[in-house]
Amino acid sequence: MSSKEKNSVTILTESQLSSRAFKDEAYEFYKEVRKSQPLYPLSLGALGKGWLISRYDDAIYLLKNEKLKKNYENVFTAKEKRPALLKNEESLTKHMLNSDPPDHNRLRTLVQKAFTHRMILQLEDKIQHIADSLLDKVQPNKLMNLVDDYAFPLPIIVISEMLGIPLEDRQKFRVWSQAIIDFSDAPERLQENDHLLGEFVEYLESLVRKKRREPAGDLISALIQAESEGTQLSTEELYSMIMLLIVAGHETTVNLITDMTYALMCHGDQFEKLRQQPDLMNSAIEEALRFHSPVELTTIRWTAEPFILHGQEIKRKDVIIISLASANRDEKIFPNADIFDIERKNNRHIAFGHGNHFCLGAQLARLEAKIAISTLLRRCPNIQLKGEKEQMKWKGNFLMRALEELPLSF
Repeated sequence: MSSKEKNSVTILTESQLSSRAFKDEAYEFYKEVRKSQPLYPLSLGALGKGWLISRYDDAIYLLKNEKLKKNYENVFTAKEKRPALLKNEESLTKHMLNSDPPDHNRLRTLVQKAFTHRMILQLEDKIQHIADSLLDKVQPNKLMNLVDDYAFPLPIIVISEMLGIPLEDRQKFRVWSQAIIDFSDAPERLQENDHLLGEFVEYLESLVRKKRREPAGDLISALIQAESEGTQLSTEELYSMIMLLIVAGHETTVNLITDMTYALMCHGDQFEKLRQQPDLMNSAIEEALRFHSPVELTTIRWTAEPFILHGQEIKRKDVIIISLASANRDEKIFPNADIFDIERKNNRHIAFGHGNHFCLGAQLARLEAKIAISTLLRRCPNIQLKGEKEQMKWKGNFLMRALEELPLSF
């Protein structure tokens, strides 16, 4: 989308937000709308009218606003409820990301003990072993595609082991995950995604049957135990929770590892500084989360009660989508916001969200990124982009800021 085209557009559509062209110019667009139109109109097809939020303070306010709901059943009456866009939608949407208190609290409590500080630290040696094993495979070739060879397999192996899922199935999750986070309402895409989600539901049904027969010390077995207690978890909630943990357990971290490596490759002074001062790794990770937010746009929030923002009435049933990427480049909050600075102070980014839905796996993602990037720089000190940075392509995807690939030589 050129600057001229953007200036003439008064309403953004879902397909535009999901396009590669938008991703390429998103930060330029966000900078302009933060100044001139912080409440930007959206047309979201079957989901109706919506608003894109671009400023940090607005994002913080709305992420904690009880007038916004994640579960559309808490907004729409029985007569108003939209028909399901996908046949398999109900089986995969009853998770905590789409819920409001008190259901959200109940669902989150069931899994949060697996993501405590103590539990995450116990995974450190395992993550280190995975990182070394993956680099062992590619190091003799002096060449790798970071996404396929490293950034994707590392977190999917970790979350698969936590959940008790066979590792041989991990490539299937990649296809299913893309179908889940693809918001397209194009008929042909809907049909394809519904087919893929049907496969995912069948896989989950089979997996749960097996875990019922042979429970183990994994997270899925623990969730099944909660389901068997009656009021803790319904079957749909069980499937939805497993789906969420699989998808959220790796998608964000894939992007964090990839986007951080890309940012370092594009900012040689910062790359060299980190190599010389590895104790800056934690600070560098926070800056990478801010600079290229792995989750660019939040999932949908529905307006339950009308309110006024920037002089505009937000009506009941309006959709609110918050650009975490834009909020994290807000000049009023972050001095020199477009500069990648691994020593940035007071880095109050919201890459993992804010409020009730703050990412449960944030600490795990940070640990995986720390081990992955530290190991990469230690074992491949001469690493560099294979090709020009202008050749790197962002995926056309609604939610995520994800590179299609990142070829590296070392």
